[in-house]
Amino acid sequence: MGNWRTMRPGLERLVRELAKFGAVGALGFLVNVAIFNLCIHTFQLAPIRSGVISQVVAIGTNYLGNRYWTYRHTDKNRIHRETVLFFLFSGVGLVLENGILALSHYGFGYTSTLADNIAKNVIGLAIGTAFRFWAYRSWVFKVTAGPGSRAATDGGEAAEQSRAGHPSPGAPDTGDAGVRIAVDPTGSAGSGPRDVGGLTAEEQREDRRELLK
Repeated sequence: MGNWRTMRPGLERLVRELAKFGAVGALGFLVNVAIFNLCIHTFQLAPIRSGVISQVVAIGTNYLGNRYWTYRHTDKNRIHRETVLFFLFSGVGLVLENGILALSHYGFGYTSTLADNIAKNVIGLAIGTAFRFWAYRSWVFKVTAGPGSRAATDGGEAAEQSRAGHPSPGAPDTGDAGVRIAVDPTGSAGSGPRDVGGLTAEEQREDRRELLK
């Protein structure tokens, strides 16, 4: 049960991330399909060339959506490196998608419009999307631990120590037996009564006199 509570926040974040990534991907998919068919039927371009053009436009759409929505909380100081990696991995996804299309169209001879769309926009897209999701969250929009996360960790450890009965560093010591010991702030002898074990100095002297009688 404890492991589930520990894993639950991470799983919830992953589900939210997948939902946003999927929404951005759906928009990119619509752009991809529309431009792909526009290039084939309106401009009479070859399937592979049409696929590359549509994919490049969709990559740009996906970058804007993921940068400013899905992963907007990540560090924006490394925008140049992030952009390079994004288009690099998107290029790999492009090769995967259009590789499936080329294999279907030229390798297996499925040359109909329906076959081209299935090869590129169903099979190829599924493989490319899985690869891009892994690459984006692992390399492009990677979240690094900062001072805030360290402070939260330290706070959690302190709370755990408190619940376990172990004082955190710097906490006042109450003694092994739980006896309150009040010490005069000046630390000098004879400067005032001291409360040790609940007895004042005067009461301790009276006790010693009784024992000597």
